[in-house]
Amino acid sequence: MAVPKRRTSRSKRNIRRANHDKVTPVQLIACSNCGEPVVPHRACAACGHYKGREVKASRKTGGEKS
Repeated sequence: MAVPKRRTSRSKRNIRRANHDKVTPVQLIACSNCGEPVVPHRACAACGHYKGREVKASRKTGGEKS
């Protein structure tokens, strides 16, 4: 059975473990209707458009009834 000859230092151990925690930043694109930054494949929160058409009522147009 293989046994380590030397003890792994705290630094080397932490460097090895840190690679599992790397996170990629969120990619944003400009909305084709209003130009606001939007996560790909999601409707725009500002105007409610997705793929060139309105899919949900936006805050600006007053989609809520009171």
